Amino acid sequence: MPNQWHKDSVASFKFKAPDTLKNYNLFVNLRNTNAYKFSNLFLIVDIDYPNGKVVKDTLEYKMAAPNGELLGTGFSDLKENKLWFRGFDQPFKFNEEGEYTVNIQHAMRNNGVVNGVENLQGITDIGFRVEQAQK
Repeated sequence: MPNQWHKDSVASFKFKAPDTLKNYNLFVNLRNTNAYKFSNLFLIVDIDYPNGKVVKDTLEYKMAAPNGELLGTGFSDLKENKLWFRGFDQPFKFNEEGEYTVNIQHAMRNNGVVNGVENLQGITDIGFRVEQAQK
């Protein structure tokens, strides 16, 4: 992503279920620069299970403080954000063995405009992270 994210670009991540008995936390990792001009971020995230089931969510994340300062970690104009996807409100288990796919797409719109933002400026990287939940 050369400092922008096209509305039709889907970040896909394939991985094997690490363990079907343990609880996990799932995160979207995102890097953005000061070119990001919104205070929030809307994402469409779906997880494709090995059996073919697909669970799709529309998620909103706060990206800036009320004063406009971007949230996240980092001392330069590059900020890193670790955004919850699953596991924050209830334990998440990979209840099927096999390969999972997570697809992430932005769903940003300007106020009063029906069509989505064509190229979301300021996004440099999208990632996905699976962490074993602490007891």
